Amino acid sequence: MDTRHWLCRLICVLATSGILAGPAGAANAAKPVGGSGNAPALPSQAAGAPDQPLAGRPRVGLVLGGGGARGAAHIGVLEVLEKLRVPVDCVAGTSMGGLVAGVYAAGLSPATMRHELARADWDDLFQDSPSFSDQSFRKRALDKRFLPASEAGIGPDGVKYQTGVVTGQKIKLFFNHLVGDYLGERRIEELPLPLSIIATDIVNGHRVVFREGGLSRAMRASMSVPGLMSPVEIDGQKLVDGGLVDNVPINEARARCRADVVIVVNVGSPLLKANEIGSLLSVSAQMVNILTEQNVTRSLATLTPRDIYIKPDLEGITAGDFKRTSETADRGAAATEAVAERLRALAVGEAEYAEWTAKIQVARREPPKIDAIEISGLNVVNPAMVEKHIRTQPGERVDPEALRSDLLKAFGDGYYENVDYSLDTTLRERDILRVTPLEKSWGADYLRFGLNLESNFKSDSTYSLRGAYHRTWLNRLGGEMIFQGEIGSQTGVAFDYYQPVDERQQYFFETKMSYMSKLSAIYQNNQKLAEYRVLDGDVKVGGGINVDPLGQLRAGWQEKWWNPILDTGSPFWPSVSKRYGGWFAGADFDQTDRLYFPTSGWATTLRYFDSPANDFSRLDADGSAYFSLADWVIGARVSYQGSPIGHLPLYDAGSLGGILNMTAFAPGQLRGDDMRYGGVRAERIIGRLPLGLRGDMRIGVAIEAAKIGRPYTETELHGLINSAAIYLGGETPLGPVYLGYGHSTSGSNGGYSNFYLFLGTP
Repeated sequence: MDTRHWLCRLICVLATSGILAGPAGAANAAKPVGGSGNAPALPSQAAGAPDQPLAGRPRVGLVLGGGGARGAAHIGVLEVLEKLRVPVDCVAGTSMGGLVAGVYAAGLSPATMRHELARADWDDLFQDSPSFSDQSFRKRALDKRFLPASEAGIGPDGVKYQTGVVTGQKIKLFFNHLVGDYLGERRIEELPLPLSIIATDIVNGHRVVFREGGLSRAMRASMSVPGLMSPVEIDGQKLVDGGLVDNVPINEARARCRADVVIVVNVGSPLLKANEIGSLLSVSAQMVNILTEQNVTRSLATLTPRDIYIKPDLEGITAGDFKRTSETADRGAAATEAVAERLRALAVGEAEYAEWTAKIQVARREPPKIDAIEISGLNVVNPAMVEKHIRTQPGERVDPEALRSDLLKAFGDGYYENVDYSLDTTLRERDILRVTPLEKSWGADYLRFGLNLESNFKSDSTYSLRGAYHRTWLNRLGGEMIFQGEIGSQTGVAFDYYQPVDERQQYFFETKMSYMSKLSAIYQNNQKLAEYRVLDGDVKVGGGINVDPLGQLRAGWQEKWWNPILDTGSPFWPSVSKRYGGWFAGADFDQTDRLYFPTSGWATTLRYFDSPANDFSRLDADGSAYFSLADWVIGARVSYQGSPIGHLPLYDAGSLGGILNMTAFAPGQLRGDDMRYGGVRAERIIGRLPLGLRGDMRIGVAIEAAKIGRPYTETELHGLINSAAIYLGGETPLGPVYLGYGHSTSGSNGGYSNFYLFLGTP
């Protein structure tokens, strides 16, 4: 098995680990959330639940263990219990078992549960951010320049880091939908079936039992796989996956409803075979599995002959196989059918079961009309930034899908760990929709980093390392400053001050300054004639409009400095510096679904610069579109660089070359005025990154063409210039990566070709 498989497996098995549950951990008393005392004292029955079991049958507790995606087997177990008419008096669950237990106790039938989990896009649920097109323009611009995962907070207490690969934004909203929080917050103590959900206090290793409080929050806390998902803070406790201390909570079920019989479902990951252990990651995964087995073994040792133990055959299904929920549920059903005779002893008649079911499965009602909307919990961010995304108005009913979309767009502004909601229906004759954004605990000032490595395996290799100090919310309107430094083939500094002028940040003014030194090569007949180190200075002062969700419009004044210094070769550019300025206007619209490797959508960029004192103007236009067919992505792009007034001077010439920009040529090998480009490409998705990481790997081919009306380099190329490329590429935690080859048959010197390696941020 490859490294990617083991990385995925290691992350997934943490969901069921017992790493904190040594002998000392086993002795730790449970600490009920919202309860009193430290012992697992007998709680009262939930509202609506009978004080006594149905006549003639023992009390039955149901235990659903953790196991990541393998926990979908619990659905099949519930389906068979339903078919056999076996009621239960309480249910206890951990991690994925806590999810199924919570949804079941909230009144969702097993059939509905199967449907909801099967149609969920789990790859998307484990990505916090909404589609790239639904994020704010400024966040999109930052993510293109700096690696999103590199964001680290900086403040008086030093450097702070993100608390997980994902914060669980979409997962929590999915849980809200499953339990019906849009009808009013579902609370554990008010459920018709007594429920316990297990979590772990990551600070002290204590077992935490939810017997009251918000249901969806308890479910989210119990599934917080350390490192993969951020902890959930409730009542001062930082809570993570309950599988760390009690993956199969048998004793809790006995205590919860004084169960005479417990039905226990164990879906934990098995130990690896000897031939599967051969790398550091596989050894680490096996270590966690061993600790998990110790955790589960202690619990299973408490089973009595009256109890019923179910362990589905889940061979070949990993803790990350969420796309196989229906198959996994079927295996759970098969394992339960195997003990059907023992379960029939706990069954009741049709009328009795119908009466029990009527109490458990609550019919969904129409969402209430909202009397008011409140934004609570913000300390730094202006509430207007959240309000602008909420389309629901007082007097309207909650549309759960629209509300989910609105909260994701708010999250896409980049200021929050999560954006949640609750519907308070407890006030007399008033229903309050309360939106609760949680600001980043590692903000609001950040360090950001980027890197760039590009090589054509000849003499044209460049690299740079980029770092920035980013201050946000300098004032109530959301002013920001970015100080940037870069070293390598491109070296320099930059400063950006961005100031919105209204609370919703529709209008802004911005000042940007940069001074960079970068290498630039000059080519003729596929030979490098010279290489310059060009000193570039740039100052922009202007303003604009954020056109949500499309993008941004801006205009202002720009002043530039250009000074080429010959490094090697023959002189091509004049050995004098140039200063010039003029008015600029631009539009950036982006409706693609991903940062670097879109699967659908379109994007367009227009920039116009006019320098009256130098008798030229410059127009840059670029447009692209993408659509998918199964595992194929088809893309097309066109661009233009030229001067509507006069001619582009040497110091501000257009350029082509580089990966998917006339791939057969080196970056900047084609320079000139009136440059037109068009290209189409087809990419086959051949693999996807592990759960929690966005991106995929593709193999692609591209056909490209360019026409240069006034060439300044490679002047022997006339008419249509062709280029074809084949490449391997994908989105990684270090940015986009390409490895490819391009070839052109244009010209009379036998053609042009280049191998390429690119990694990092543009």
